[in-house]
Amino acid sequence: MTTCAVKGGCPSDYAAVSISLLSIFLLIGKAVAPHLIHKIALPKGSSFWLVTLQIIASFNLIVSIVMSLGFLRFKRGYWWSSCYIWAVWVEGPLGFGLLLSSRIVQAFQLYYIFVRRRLPPIRSFIFLPLVLLPWIIGAAFLHTKKPLNNRCHMRTQWIIPVICLHALYVAAMVGFTAAIRHIEFRFHELKDLWRGILVSTCSIGIWVIAYILNETHEDIPLVQIVTRFLILVMTSVLVLVFFSISISQPLLSLMSLRKNEHQEYSTMMGRALGIPDSGLLVQTESVQSVDSNEPFDKLLSNRRFRQSFMEFADSCLAGESVHFYEEVQQLDRIPDSDHVRRIYMARHIIDRYIAPGATMEVNISHRCRQEILSTLDLAHANLFKNALIELIHLMKMNLANDYWSSTFYMKLKDEAAMKTVDHELETGGWNFSQRLSSVHCTDDPFHQEHSPRKLGSSTNRDTELQLREKFP
Repeated sequence: MTTCAVKGGCPSDYAAVSISLLSIFLLIGKAVAPHLIHKIALPKGSSFWLVTLQIIASFNLIVSIVMSLGFLRFKRGYWWSSCYIWAVWVEGPLGFGLLLSSRIVQAFQLYYIFVRRRLPPIRSFIFLPLVLLPWIIGAAFLHTKKPLNNRCHMRTQWIIPVICLHALYVAAMVGFTAAIRHIEFRFHELKDLWRGILVSTCSIGIWVIAYILNETHEDIPLVQIVTRFLILVMTSVLVLVFFSISISQPLLSLMSLRKNEHQEYSTMMGRALGIPDSGLLVQTESVQSVDSNEPFDKLLSNRRFRQSFMEFADSCLAGESVHFYEEVQQLDRIPDSDHVRRIYMARHIIDRYIAPGATMEVNISHRCRQEILSTLDLAHANLFKNALIELIHLMKMNLANDYWSSTFYMKLKDEAAMKTVDHELETGGWNFSQRLSSVHCTDDPFHQEHSPRKLGSSTNRDTELQLREKFP
């Protein structure tokens, strides 16, 4: 036991490493399952790379603990096995520091979007390095002072500043979380933040105890083995519980929609937010004729026309404007007093259609785009009004003329005609008039008389003959 306590390779060490490997696989599976299984499109911008950085930081944190605390037997003579690479840089700025910094950036975004009702004034890829800067400075200072011994342990006087740095970042998370605690989130963002604070606090507490025991009881092998086992297992639990994707995007709700039925992506956010009448057309919708001479904005208010026009635009690889119109219509169905849901929907529209490089970026003027991105109220009723005016004009000039001569419009006319006939039959009932049959006697293969008058005279003649036979 004494040998493996110093050089590593104890059975408990391999058990802890196995648990950590399992946690990494579960973490990756938790992140990619919505995209591989339920075919949810990959997000862009901070919604994607903040989640990716959490996975990288979690992996770095686990590997750094394995390498620095001597779980595996290897010689320390190689440069890549240096304590300052793993215990200082990888475990600090690239591990726990990056993990907490990513969550602080997410909490900062939630604060500005839902409390201040505006987009954050500083981009995430700029704000994250600023949050991470104290960790980088601290790692450089430790690398210069060389406080680690040959077993990668610090002295007690160095442990206190390091733990204070960890506690400072947890306190920052507590501050942002307290600022948004009154917001009624729909996708468990607040619960995820509190859970992250609780788990990270417990982890820091266990690490403090373990480090102190490692420092003060280096001559007791059992203490060394048990403490490093607890540190690695607790870290494995931390990266699983601490990781969250609901802050970036409400994928779990979208996944539940995918499980139940196929949904258009442009209606999935509306369904996830519980917006009424968002989704596919219903069979009971009233039939409205489509007149090409009507104003184009009025035609777009007809959902059957809008669906047909959207299919045509998608076939021309120019459907982003119609999808944008559809989602803004869903936004307008949310009451003005429901600020949270309006902000959810507005942020989704901005990320998908307005932000530079968005998945379905629409062609609007720079002035209009900046007006939306710099808004002081994401819940404003007319946030996308000018963008809609520009895009309706663009669709009218570029797509509408080709649509009227397309098969999509012909199909819509045929469906409308059939729906109209069915509607008349259902509401008017059958009409048993002299217009019962349009088959003339000469064309009737059975040579039947269809005139009520002739039918009546034939019946009278038969009756007269029967009476004469009966009463001669």
